[in-house]
Amino acid sequence: MRKHKKALIFYAVMVLMVTLLSVNVFAADTDPIQVVNNLSDFIFSLIRAIGIILLGFGIVQVGMSLKSHDPSQRANGFLTLAGGIIIAFAKEILNLMLGTGG
Repeated sequence: MRKHKKALIFYAVMVLMVTLLSVNVFAADTDPIQVVNNLSDFIFSLIRAIGIILLGFGIVQVGMSLKSHDPSQRANGFLTLAGGIIIAFAKEILNLMLGTGG
């Protein structure tokens, strides 16, 4: 029972510290479109990183299939390789499809 009371007091102190010691943060004079563009660039950089990881995994898979002479593993490797390329260059592909330069 004493252990639960200590945990409750600790929780109450933490909640009070978060609510009473908080500082207001005001946004700078930035353009909302620029904020959306920055978020879009960040998301596409994460997608590119995932694509590059898949690309590397596909290369390893194709190499291992060539060594073991396994055609199904080779097909899976080439599919992973193609998927990694598409994911890594998703932003450029979308820009080409939409006809935008950015």
